[in-house]
Amino acid sequence: MKKLFLIFIITLCCNLFANAQKFKTHKVKQGETIESIAKQYLVTTFDIYALNPDAKKKLDTDMVLIIPNSKVEGGSLTTTTKELVGYDTHKVKRKETLYSISKEYNIEVEDIKKHNKQLYSDNLQKGDKIRIPRYKTIISTAALDNTIKTYTVLPKEGKWRVAYKFGITVDELEQLNPNMSEVLQPGDIVNVPNIDTKEEKPIEDNFNYYTVLKSEGFYRLKVKLGLTQEQLETLNPNLKETGLVEGMVLKVPENITVGTLNEDFQNVNLTKKLENLKTKRIAVMLPFQLQKIDTDSIPEAKDLIKSNKLLSVSLDFQSGVLMALDSAKHLGISTNLKVFDTRNQISEVSKIIEGNDFSEYDAVIGPIMATNFERMASELKRQNVPIISPLMKPENLYDNVFQTIPTDEVLVKKAIDFVKADASKTNVVIISDELNRNKSNKLKAEFVAARQLFSKKNKEGKDAYYVNYADISDVLSPGKNYVFLETANAGLVMSVTNSLNSLNGSSKQVILITTNKTDAFDYEHVSNFHLSNLKFHYPSINKTFNSENPSSFIRNYKRVYGVEPNKYAVRGFDLTLDVLLRLASEDDLYKASSSDVETEYIENKFRYAKKLFGGYFNESVYMLRYNDLLIEEAKQ
Repeated sequence: MKKLFLIFIITLCCNLFANAQKFKTHKVKQGETIESIAKQYLVTTFDIYALNPDAKKKLDTDMVLIIPNSKVEGGSLTTTTKELVGYDTHKVKRKETLYSISKEYNIEVEDIKKHNKQLYSDNLQKGDKIRIPRYKTIISTAALDNTIKTYTVLPKEGKWRVAYKFGITVDELEQLNPNMSEVLQPGDIVNVPNIDTKEEKPIEDNFNYYTVLKSEGFYRLKVKLGLTQEQLETLNPNLKETGLVEGMVLKVPENITVGTLNEDFQNVNLTKKLENLKTKRIAVMLPFQLQKIDTDSIPEAKDLIKSNKLLSVSLDFQSGVLMALDSAKHLGISTNLKVFDTRNQISEVSKIIEGNDFSEYDAVIGPIMATNFERMASELKRQNVPIISPLMKPENLYDNVFQTIPTDEVLVKKAIDFVKADASKTNVVIISDELNRNKSNKLKAEFVAARQLFSKKNKEGKDAYYVNYADISDVLSPGKNYVFLETANAGLVMSVTNSLNSLNGSSKQVILITTNKTDAFDYEHVSNFHLSNLKFHYPSINKTFNSENPSSFIRNYKRVYGVEPNKYAVRGFDLTLDVLLRLASEDDLYKASSSDVETEYIENKFRYAKKLFGGYFNESVYMLRYNDLLIEEAKQ
C-alpha cells in the first residue's frame, strides 16, 4: 500500500511540475522507445533525456516521462490511437499466412498474435479458428504553445553562434529551418526557440567556442581541448543537466587551441561474440530476370549473362552471399535463405509481398534498384523487419532501413579529417574547375588559410580546364603541401598532375588529394607514375583485396568458381557475413548496430549511425593512396 501511495505522489508531483512549466507527461507503453516517443511529441531524444536522466539507463514500461513543448513547430499536434471494440472469428484456409490474414483485415500481424497467444509458439494450420481484433480509431488534437519565433541574423553570426545564443544544437537549428542556406548572411530570418530575451546567451569575444562532434565524450574532449569535465561544466553550467550532445556549442577559454583527434575506431571481431546461434532467416532479392533466359540453350544463356549487366551483377552478388553462408556455417551459424527474383519490376515486388509473410525474417537484403527497394522498405517498416540496401543509397531512410553505401558527405569528411590530423603539413591548396567552385569554397571554410586556384577560361568565358604552371608554383610553400583537386575533367587532372609532379622535390613535398575520385583520374593519358609520385590520396567506400596475399575467402572462391571474385561478389560476401555475425551477436540487427561497433572484411567495413527520426547509415570508409604504383590504405 505504501508503494502504491508513493507511486501516486511521484506521478502527481510530475504532473504538477509539468503543468507549472507548461510541459507534458507521458506514461511509457510496452514496446515504446525514446525515439518513438520523441517523434510522437515532435521533440528530440536529447530534450527528453535532459528532463529524464534515468531514461538513459533504462526505459521501463509505465515509467512517467516529462516531455517538453516541441521546438519544431507550433499549431496543434494530432495523435491517433486505436481502441479494441470486439473480435471476429476467422477460419484459416489452405496457404493462408498471418501476413495475408493481416492484409485481409487491415491490421498488424502483431495484433493477431497478441490476441491468439498460441501463435507465438505454434505455426498457423489449416482449419484453425483464430480471433481477429476489431478496433475503432480515436483522433485527438492537443494545442501546442507557440514555441518558436523568428530571428534576424546579425553580422558575424553563423549557424553555431545562433545555435549557442538560443541554447540549441546546430542540428536542431537546421531542423527548425529546413530551407536554411549553408552559410548564414546578415539579415537572414531564421526560426529559433521562443525564449525570453534575457535568457539568450551572449557571445563573448574573449572566449573560443567548440561544436561537439558525434560520439565525443568528456575523455575525448580532455585529449582534444585539454579541459577536464569539471572545467567544461564550470564554463557551461547546462552540461550538468544535459550531458554532452552532438552539435552542442561549448564555451572554452580563448587560449585553447582546438586540436583534431583522428577518429580511430577499433574493429570488432564478432566471431568472438557469438551468443545467439538460432537459425537465421534471411531473404535476398535480386533482379535475375530469369523469365528472359532460355534454359534450353546454353550458348544463349551465356550470351545473356555477358550482355545483361543486372543479371551479371545479381549472379556475382549471389555467389558472394552463398560463400558467406558457408563461412557462417563453419562458425556454427545456420541460415534459412530464400532468394527472390524481382525481375527488376515493381509489379513483381508487389507480388512477392502479397505472396509471402516476411514478419518472421531476421533481415532482407535488397532489392538493389532504388524504386523496388523503396516499395519493399515501405512495406517492411510496418513489421519492423530490417532491410539492407546493398549497392545504392535508398530514397527514404525509414526506421528499419540499413544504408550500407556511405554518403558523399562521409567521404568528404574523411578526406578533410585526414588532412587536419597531419600536424606536419605546412600548406593547403585547393584547385577546382568552375563546376566544383562550391566544393572549393566549402574546403576553404575548413582550411581558412588555404589558397584557392580555379581553372582558366577561354575567350568565350567557358571553362578551359587548365591551370598555369606558374600559378601553381606560386601557391606552394616549402615543406609538406596538401593539394586538393576537385574535378571530373581529365584535361584538368593532366594539367595539374603534370605541373605538381615537376614541382615536387626536396624543398616542396606535394601530396595530391581529392574528396571525390572521378573517372578523370583513371583516364588513360593521366600518368599513374605522376599520381604515385604525388602519393595521390582519396576516400573510398571499399578497398581492393591483395591478390598476391589472398585471404581464405579468395582461395575458396577460386576453388568453387574457377575465377577471382569481382567487387560485386566480394560485396555480397562482406555484407552477408556482416549481417549474419551481427545477428548472432545480439537479439536482433538493431541492437547489433550501435555506433561503436565497426566491422571489416575483405574489401568493406561497416559502422552504422542512426538518424534521429530514421534508419541506419554506414559511416565507415577507407582513405586510400597510390604508393609505388600500388593502391594501399593510408594510415597516419
